Amino acid sequence: MASFSLPTNNTLPFLLHSRTPKATLSQNPPLLPKSSRSQFHGLKLSNSSPVSIPSSSYVKGSIVAKITEGSLAPAFTLKDQDGKTVSLSKFKGKPVVVYFYPADETPGCTKQACAFRDSYEKFKKAGAEVIGISGDDPSSHKAFKQKYKLPFTLLSDEGNRVRKEWGVPADLFGALPGRQTYVLDKNGVVRLVYNNQFQPEKHIDETLKFLQSA
Repeated sequence: MASFSLPTNNTLPFLLHSRTPKATLSQNPPLLPKSSRSQFHGLKLSNSSPVSIPSSSYVKGSIVAKITEGSLAPAFTLKDQDGKTVSLSKFKGKPVVVYFYPADETPGCTKQACAFRDSYEKFKKAGAEVIGISGDDPSSHKAFKQKYKLPFTLLSDEGNRVRKEWGVPADLFGALPGRQTYVLDKNGVVRLVYNNQFQPEKHIDETLKFLQSA
């Protein structure tokens, strides 16, 4: 599962509920326990291998393109939860919901995946396929899919190449991968782009509303 790290010498009072211990010359305890989760849905914090938070200019530069409504969705081929290659072109001829999410097993991403699961029959009735994409590897996807009995495909975008090609914006100064959903028509043209990091279940409501009105 994808893991995000923050330097241990920075404090994040707006992320953490617990009080930060006062630093002394003889003692400097870590600010975060190993593998603790913040209030931000999809962000897993760890005090191992600290990295700096990229600046906003870095984040902007990392986006290769920005896919908007009316754009032809860029083609991709990724591995699914079983390690099999899946191409977007496989779904041509029917509407496709492609949703990018931060990481498996995080609170918001689990809520979102289960909401897609619970409404999956409605998506099928609308003739649409659902595809989830994150930077997790296939084995993480497989465990996530089996644990929550997800009936749709999860694709592994290790290195976030496709995320960048589609121009999915990041949150929290680039430390948190964005949560963005696209609805493609049967010709692969983007008809809806919806972004909402902190209300993951709204993605299901908005995409279904759009599909049912189309």
